[in-house]
Amino acid sequence: MSKVAVVFWSGTGNTEAMAQAVAEGAKEKGAEAECISAADFGADKVGEYDAIAFGCPAMGAEVLEESEFEPMFAEVEGSLSGKKIALFGSFGWGDGQWMRDWEERCRNAGAVLAADGLTVNGTPDDSALEECRAQGAALA
Repeated sequence: MSKVAVVFWSGTGNTEAMAQAVAEGAKEKGAEAECISAADFGADKVGEYDAIAFGCPAMGAEVLEESEFEPMFAEVEGSLSGKKIALFGSFGWGDGQWMRDWEERCRNAGAVLAADGLTVNGTPDDSALEECRAQGAALA
């Protein structure tokens, strides 16, 4: 059984809803999956998981949340080489540039993207949550 971490930061609950759906999708495929807040995850935990989904909304000028998520991600980034990961998050403006930048950053770190980065404008609807479950299944 694979073990999947779904690490996220959410300000409005949109990205948290996505995280829960990603975890559900991994569990539906037989994986052990848990949602973990960004504040409770670090490089020391990367090795405990077969795959990791990271979720963060776009903030400001389409960047990752800077007080909790970005510092955590910068810390784990060097531990992602060869690790199967997925990225997701919500946004309310822009065109998703933050996700394209984040995917490139992960590729440069040597991570293996199990699926394309998943973005949702605003609150995830049923269709978006199904895409989140599919992303979780791809990690499992």
